[in-house]
Amino acid sequence: MTAGVLQMDSEITAITMPKWGLTMTEGKVVGWLKQQGQSFAEGEELLEIETTKITNVVEAPTGGILRRIIAPGGATLPVGALLAVTAPEEVAESDIDAFVAGFAIPEPVAEPGAEAEAAKPRELEAGGLRLRYLELGEGPGSPVLLLHGFGADLNTWMFTQPALAETRRAIALDLPGHGGSTKAVATGDAESLTKVVESALEALGVERVHLVGHSMGGALTASLALRKPERVASLSLIASAGLGPEINAAFIDGFVRASRRREAMEVLGLLVHDPALVSRTMVEDVLRYKRLDGVSAALTKIAEAWFPAGRQSLDLAGQIATLSSPVQIIWGSEDRIIPVAHAEALAARLPVHIIEQAGHLPHMEKAGEVNRLIDRFVEA
Repeated sequence: MTAGVLQMDSEITAITMPKWGLTMTEGKVVGWLKQQGQSFAEGEELLEIETTKITNVVEAPTGGILRRIIAPGGATLPVGALLAVTAPEEVAESDIDAFVAGFAIPEPVAEPGAEAEAAKPRELEAGGLRLRYLELGEGPGSPVLLLHGFGADLNTWMFTQPALAETRRAIALDLPGHGGSTKAVATGDAESLTKVVESALEALGVERVHLVGHSMGGALTASLALRKPERVASLSLIASAGLGPEINAAFIDGFVRASRRREAMEVLGLLVHDPALVSRTMVEDVLRYKRLDGVSAALTKIAEAWFPAGRQSLDLAGQIATLSSPVQIIWGSEDRIIPVAHAEALAARLPVHIIEQAGHLPHMEKAGEVNRLIDRFVEA
């Protein structure tokens, strides 16, 4: 993800603690990937920051020279705090000293009432069910709908939704049984959940939409595109279910059953290429969600419908290639939940992007790269 940047004069630029997601107030510097004095190009990774959910990399918004590192590894700082200074080689050290000494975290600009309210999750009714959703951004053209995977919620898009919302309307939805939505899931199968998503689009007044789905959410977006192709402008499938029979049954069963921190940590560690990326807060959030009334029954019912006997019940791979809407597939090379072979099998018929050093959550592990792929695809 791009770093927080504050341009203070014509030559010196501040790299500041970014704000990822609505609830982020601070971040921890895990370590610098570029050293003081090194030059870098636009898009290169500068440092890693640990959020309350997962560790993410900060990418350079433009090329430059890293003249001064202010925040060392291990430092926890508020959003907007000074992390580093970039400047051309000819800028004097005394000028950088003065810049750092005079830096102050900018006061947040109070949003108008309507805009502030729009930046909070809201609820809608779809198919007789109460669903939570978050809507950000505005702009011409069809909006983007983001659908999460099994056991997740709309916060899985904390790095993606704000980026897409810079130029368009972006909506993240909590599926039934998940997040802040109702825990009633009926049969919990793909057909019933697809109908709920379709009803949600109607409730939101969306006629035509760009669909972005992760894992189970990917299968739902594909199912909707096959049911209502005229309503789908494009389809981006991230580590999608529904493209082959294999699934890590131990993960599904482990997630449903996990009730202790150690169990949850082991299961969540399977989602990423490096288990150290999973934060303690992420584990606690999952356990808190698992304790809500109705969650255990909802997850069990969905798992039984989607993954009976440890296999996927839905296989849409042959049909997806026949869609008239543009389709792209994005996958982590080290996915331990759904094999990357499902994506590779479609590479001859569809654009397939394999993200290196990413597991089942490439949109969180390599957010900048995935966001660029989605943005370019939607714009095209």
